[in-house]
Amino acid sequence: MISLRIMDKSGQAYGVCPLLDDMGRAQGYIMAKKENKTNAMRILDKNKIAYRTKTYQCDEFIDGIHVADLNGDSYDQSFKTLVTVGKTGIYYVFVIPINKEIDLKKAAKIVGEKSVEMLHVKDIYTVTGYIRGGCTPLGMRKLYPTVIQESAKDFEEIIISGGRLGVQILLNPLDLAGVVNGSFADVTVAEKAVAGEKE
Repeated sequence: MISLRIMDKSGQAYGVCPLLDDMGRAQGYIMAKKENKTNAMRILDKNKIAYRTKTYQCDEFIDGIHVADLNGDSYDQSFKTLVTVGKTGIYYVFVIPINKEIDLKKAAKIVGEKSVEMLHVKDIYTVTGYIRGGCTPLGMRKLYPTVIQESAKDFEEIIISGGRLGVQILLNPLDLAGVVNGSFADVTVAEKAVAGEKE
């Protein structure tokens, strides 16, 4: 009897694997080790959204730039999740490229607030349920208004946090917007014009 086990790159078994005899006939099934999914992945599964995941070694917070360098990923395709609070006390989520800065004035105008400010690091877990470095727009404690930088639509797939340190999710930006009821807009600080170049 031959037992087949499906393995990921780290050697971890996953899925339901058939037991075959020497003639290739199914003789039963074994249940391999279950994948340790994050809440963000479970939400995507529930909504039947296609996605990929990848992991990297991380025991503590590492900023997005260093993670992209570690994995050889494009800065423009790698997105970070920022949480802000408006003058009204409402929380807003912004998903922007890791090498960009949020323009708080633009952001406030987009969400219809007089002003917004960044959520203090110490409040991230209380508001989102995630720790710094593992914050993702998927599966926060509440479904907050979410805006995704419009450049995300240039890609078939973008990279976001998987909801845990060392885990990333790759998915279509339109699918992400659909799940979080998000919208697209330009909310980043404009790049400085090159000296001598016409606007």
